[in-house]
Amino acid sequence: MSKTTTHPTVLVVGSLNMDLSVRTSRFPNPGETVHGGELKKVPGGKGANQATAAQALGCQVSIIGAVGDDDFGSTLLAAAQIHGIDTSHVSVLPGIATGSAMIAISDDGENTIIVSPGANGRLLPSHIVEAEALFRDSAVLCLSLETPLATVQAAARMGKIHGITSILNLSPYRDVPRDFLDTVDILLVNRHEAAGLLGSPVIDSNDWEMMQSQFFRAGLTRVVVTLGSQGAVVLDSTDGESMPHMVEPLTVQAVDTTGCGDAFFGAIAQQIALGAGLTEAASFAAKVASLTAAREGAQTSYNVLADTYAGLMES
Repeated sequence: MSKTTTHPTVLVVGSLNMDLSVRTSRFPNPGETVHGGELKKVPGGKGANQATAAQALGCQVSIIGAVGDDDFGSTLLAAAQIHGIDTSHVSVLPGIATGSAMIAISDDGENTIIVSPGANGRLLPSHIVEAEALFRDSAVLCLSLETPLATVQAAARMGKIHGITSILNLSPYRDVPRDFLDTVDILLVNRHEAAGLLGSPVIDSNDWEMMQSQFFRAGLTRVVVTLGSQGAVVLDSTDGESMPHMVEPLTVQAVDTTGCGDAFFGAIAQQIALGAGLTEAASFAAKVASLTAAREGAQTSYNVLADTYAGLMES
């Protein structure tokens, strides 16, 4: 069962981080020091990024999360509210640091990220129960793993009770219980996460029919595998007949890939809430992710989406 609407409503359960980013010509080797550019502090976190991207595409968005009672927390709440995101269920935890992410960005636009969970690690299943009204009023639920697994599981169960289409981004990757995956409708993974979930070596081949069969045998019938600059592949075996479907990105000059995956997720959520099929949603999301790669930052690069949404839908 799922709920769709002409005014898409999306609920995000996830992290809010302050991103501390620096550009460098190349990543250092172990034990090596390299020079970097100016340190920038911008709002981020998978949950907040996904919420901001979905909101920029016209969704009504609420987020369940946690920040500390510090300057970073105040800044993140203000940023979300400026974007029109409902933060009434973002808890401010006294004496706890707000989550942060240390990001290095190379000249070719690639990045490496280290996340310090902070308050995100204190988001509890009880926070999900307190926010049950949000589940009743939402069409799509967005989940990722920068908050405690027990809390994400509680959210997935609550989503199931209220007939929400749930989408799980299995990132940062960790082993998860089988019964948790059974409560999720759509799985979003990259190659490495897919390999970890299927118990395979790193997946380098493009034998997507084989991979779709593996996911099907594992009981996972609606899967999107993201491929970075190559787009994504949709593995949808709900009807037992569909073949893997490649979706192509737009051709852009990559400036910063930070937040591209979250933009992809937010765009899929928006399209599913509007009633689109998984392949249609992923095709649109690949274009959205490409646009964000052409600009610096995560949430700061999403500003363009509101202006280009109509053009993307027509293309």
